[in-house]
Amino acid sequence: MNVEQLKIMLQLQALQNFNNSPSSSGNSIFQEMMNDLFANSQEKLLSDAPVTNSNESSFTPLPMTASLPPIQLTKLAQSTSEKTNYDELIEEAANKYNLPVDLIKSVIKQESNFNANAVSSAGASGLMQLMPGTAKHLGVSNIFDPRENILGGSKYLRQMLDKYNNNIELALAAYNAGPGNVDKYGGIPPFKETQNYVKKITSKFLA
Repeated sequence: MNVEQLKIMLQLQALQNFNNSPSSSGNSIFQEMMNDLFANSQEKLLSDAPVTNSNESSFTPLPMTASLPPIQLTKLAQSTSEKTNYDELIEEAANKYNLPVDLIKSVIKQESNFNANAVSSAGASGLMQLMPGTAKHLGVSNIFDPRENILGGSKYLRQMLDKYNNNIELALAAYNAGPGNVDKYGGIPPFKETQNYVKKITSKFLA
């Protein structure tokens, strides 16, 4: 309701008060006009108000710690780590599975220190220390072949990143201790080896 409409209403009310015998019909007409103007004012206010989606939540989730930057940016980033004998294979795996080169290098450094013939006491083998069962599942036929091992390990790392929404800490924990343990504990498992593993790699990669 604008100022002019309010003035008209006040004038009508004054005319009704001036009449010594106001009729009920006059009051009724005045009330109807007031109701109409009030309704029109409400409609205008509603039409001017911003439209919101009732299904949208106003909650803004906090970003997950140690998550990867957008993949399209990490693909463009050049490796800042030192050269190795496996750089071409690592770059091939990085391009194929959309991973940062330095992340793959950091995992290999921690897993085998770039020893293609490394074998752990648990039976994990090769540059990225794949377990025989995992290697078979990933399509790796020769676990000691550098190319097969790097491609297999990178594929598995990509799977873990996808599973945990690109959270690098959870992906690394799953790579080391298995996704079952990450799901069981709802985060990095309380294993000293796994916690140190995640800390060492992220400190290098995210430095």
